[in-house]
Amino acid sequence: MRNYLTAMKNSPYTSVPPSEDPPCVLAALGPKMMELAAEMTDGAHPYWTTPEHTAQARELLGKDKMLCVEQKVAFTSDKEVAYQTVRTELARYIHLPNYRNNWKRLGFSEEEIDATSDRFIDELVAWGTLDQINERLNEHEEAGASHICIQPLAVHGEFGNPHWEALEALSPNS
Repeated sequence: MRNYLTAMKNSPYTSVPPSEDPPCVLAALGPKMMELAAEMTDGAHPYWTTPEHTAQARELLGKDKMLCVEQKVAFTSDKEVAYQTVRTELARYIHLPNYRNNWKRLGFSEEEIDATSDRFIDELVAWGTLDQINERLNEHEEAGASHICIQPLAVHGEFGNPHWEALEALSPNS
């Protein structure tokens, strides 16, 4: 990754250049990638994490780097709908070593991860009422997030169809 970032920085720009270099933010989960993000980029973009991870990431990045955490949300107060939606979404990620290793660093057991336990879901995904979801977003902000990327899950069973109601309710201008 270090070589890639160096090559990217040194690559020729063959179009009209922007007036300023665009920010470079690294998708990072573990401590080594966070340290690399702090050293060579403008910040980090962790995914499938918790506010606890946000605090750890902020510590590694320092106070001046961007920390753009991604928070999945399920805009429903129906526990069963929320859990089924999250389990469907997690199925694509559950066996990927980078996520599993990060979840284990955060204190989840192999059994909790494999079973997508209630605790695992509750800590990874903000679900419930608008107030409950905003509470989680505030936890990330208090832990050091400079940006919070909201990814609403399709609680109506339509994968790929954005949950417009959630996006509108959670937008900064609402």
